[in-house]
Amino acid sequence: MAKKIKSILIERDMTIKDLSKKMGYADTYLYNKLNRDKLTEEECKAIANALDCDYDGIFTFRDTGKQI
Repeated sequence: MAKKIKSILIERDMTIKDLSKKMGYADTYLYNKLNRDKLTEEECKAIANALDCDYDGIFTFRDTGKQI
């Protein structure tokens, strides 16, 4: 899942730090979660929402329909 999120960050021209800030997390919290690839379903849903994506076990870009 971490690879998928990092791929979306690249497409969105965002860093993990940008995403952390948008979600109200400390800079290192999300970085550590992604490096360990230890994300809960709820965290994945929150990340998808922050990235303007839908999450159904996959990420779907709302604006283009592309799935990752």
